[in-house]
Amino acid sequence: MPPCSLAALWAVRHGQSTANVAFAAAERSGSAEPVPGRDRDVPLSDLGTTQASMLGDWLARQSPAGGPDLVVCSPYLRAWQTWAVMADSAAGLGKARLTVLVDERLRDREMGIFELHPPAALHARSPEEAARRELLGEWYYRPPGGEAFTDVGVRVGQFVSDLGRAAPGRRVLVVAHDGVIIALRHVLSGVGATAPDRLPPVPNASVSSWVGVSHQLRLSA
Repeated sequence: MPPCSLAALWAVRHGQSTANVAFAAAERSGSAEPVPGRDRDVPLSDLGTTQASMLGDWLARQSPAGGPDLVVCSPYLRAWQTWAVMADSAAGLGKARLTVLVDERLRDREMGIFELHPPAALHARSPEEAARRELLGEWYYRPPGGEAFTDVGVRVGQFVSDLGRAAPGRRVLVVAHDGVIIALRHVLSGVGATAPDRLPPVPNASVSSWVGVSHQLRLSA
């Protein structure tokens, strides 16, 4: 496992977004129509806001000596809204507000020309590209103009390395996306970790956690 001087790390996936809702509806209907706008501007749904408030309850229950003392957030709107609601909810329960930073390397996986397209769109609009995705597998597939999970892993790995040097001994909460958390789990598994055959699910508003042991971060939940 790579050395890391953080005392603890938590990674929260944002609450349900309006794109999550639209993609679920598209899967039921078979629609291949993209969600309008930019991925970075997608907001939380009403349920996502409720989930973020519940995450604030979780944050408020963390002890001052054992819970997060620094927050680093994705620049995407849904992640920032998740943290803002979390912070307000926790503050309402007496939790002191934490310092928050934004890091571009925590953005969601970029899908290139298929940005904000539901899964069915790839088969409907580009059967050859869909076949290539199936052949390569989700971990290695890079959509035109976008990123493979291998690319996400590179930037997330550099983020963790820089964070460990910049904030030794700190207990850090990351608020980001499922792709970032999948990459975090892979990077922190250590040198020689094999790529997953299937991507593990990362539910909205879930919390993954690592604890620092002998200058290494070990997965605890």
